[in-house]
Amino acid sequence: MALVCDIPGRNLTVARGDFPDAARDIDPVSVSGPQNAVLAAGCFWCVEAVFRELDGVIDVVNGYSGDSAATADYKTVCAGDTNHAEVVSIDYDPEKISYGELLKVFFSVAHDPTQKDRQGNDVGRQYRSAVFYADAAQKEVAEAYIAQLQAAGVFAAPIVTEVVPLDAFHRAEQYHQNYAAQHPEQPYIAAVAIPKVIKVRKQFADRLKKEGER
Repeated sequence: MALVCDIPGRNLTVARGDFPDAARDIDPVSVSGPQNAVLAAGCFWCVEAVFRELDGVIDVVNGYSGDSAATADYKTVCAGDTNHAEVVSIDYDPEKISYGELLKVFFSVAHDPTQKDRQGNDVGRQYRSAVFYADAAQKEVAEAYIAQLQAAGVFAAPIVTEVVPLDAFHRAEQYHQNYAAQHPEQPYIAAVAIPKVIKVRKQFADRLKKEGER
């Protein structure tokens, strides 16, 4: 099995510790209550495991976005016959973690944003890199951060992340939820998700939940 976990960083030109913060972000004063971000970064099992580590993340739900409810099931999406992407829906407290900080984790640890319609050996539109924005503020922050990373030459290849409107989020089947935590012995999880979790714990050690909260 190819170690997809090694993909993030393959095209990085800077040390992970030097990965830049988002210069533009959403002011927590401008929003009220918990907020939501929907991101696509390859297999949702692995992406979910990364974001569950972060202080301020209230919940992470695996699902599908990009196509109709009628085709939002795992078998159909995996067949590559839809425009759905595997996504994570992240509920977060903007007073503890910002949208821009979530994007920093998304680009630096969760996946390789220079891979078009794939992550490692996971190939297809369902594994594409995408930010599904809910409003103009999310769109502006995502586009500005991508431009910032491109201008700084953080990656050796162009970022191919799509920034597209969120039409709907479709929750995945229950057995996909919190999958990595419930199946740590599963070969794909052991080879792909757990090394990503190790990376986020190392790079964002000061932004993690306390033990027992994850």
